[in-house]
Amino acid sequence: MLKLLKLLKDGRFHSGEALGAALGVSRSAVWKQLQHLEGELNLPIHKVRGKGYQLAAPLFLLDAEEIGANAPSLAWPIHIFDSIDSTNAEALRLIGGACNTPFLVLAEQQSAGRGRRGRKWVSPFAQNIYYSLVLRIEGGLRQLEGLSLVVGLAVMQTLQNAGVQNAGLKWPNDVLVGPKKIAGILLELVGDPADICHVVLGIGINVNMQSAADVDQQWTSVHLETGASINRNCLVAQLGMQLQHYLERHRAFGFSALQQEWESSHLWRGRAVSLIAGVNQVDGVVLGIDSQGALRLGVSGVEKIYSGGELSLRLRDDS
Repeated sequence: MLKLLKLLKDGRFHSGEALGAALGVSRSAVWKQLQHLEGELNLPIHKVRGKGYQLAAPLFLLDAEEIGANAPSLAWPIHIFDSIDSTNAEALRLIGGACNTPFLVLAEQQSAGRGRRGRKWVSPFAQNIYYSLVLRIEGGLRQLEGLSLVVGLAVMQTLQNAGVQNAGLKWPNDVLVGPKKIAGILLELVGDPADICHVVLGIGINVNMQSAADVDQQWTSVHLETGASINRNCLVAQLGMQLQHYLERHRAFGFSALQQEWESSHLWRGRAVSLIAGVNQVDGVVLGIDSQGALRLGVSGVEKIYSGGELSLRLRDDS
């Protein structure tokens, strides 16, 4: 089925006869595979008598060689999957299998993509970026301070370079365009954070997605913001270059060196929010972040500091 998809990915018409010849199957077998593509991968296919079959839009399938050609300074091994439960889950399995780090896991589709606090991450086939970079962290907790915010800066810069000029940051790990989410970050850690550990930098970016009935919040994509289909290989390469740049600065100087840059793109500064931690909720006004990446929240006129992986922010109705 994926061989057929690779023949159709250019978005042009292909006759059933030509497709059958290329695949070494009958035209009826081609027809059955086309039905599977539409049903299983939710890819609309135009069928026109006398012309043949055409994908509703061209596809840019992930290709390690093309990614490497666009980011020659990166030497990360790349593991690409057609479909997987989640790239973070596979990255954690590969850590357990003693893979050398750093390495990158990508997928065309996730069957169990997830965001923070166990939320589902909608992952249609070959439309978005599902990205997990694994790093070995040595030197203790300082190397982890503000790390999700550092990744957010790299993602935001990648999107701005791709034409999404209004992309900005929401603490602790979302990239938004106005009120709409365009990217999310999920960091997972294995080992002793005070000594030596591995961290998975999980990143999901809405790239060419134009409709999604299952998303439970406002969202947008690079295509919706720019009006153009994006070659995901180029975007993956640019993301890798930006991550390399920001991670090197973070490793050399700590998060404090990036604090002001992050604050300059902080979309919810001054907004009235609810901070949610499990069943507990704290209402306040966002003051900013501190030099370690923690949230500064004004609560009843008193500044309080919050940090931690299971915290979530929501705008209050009166914001």
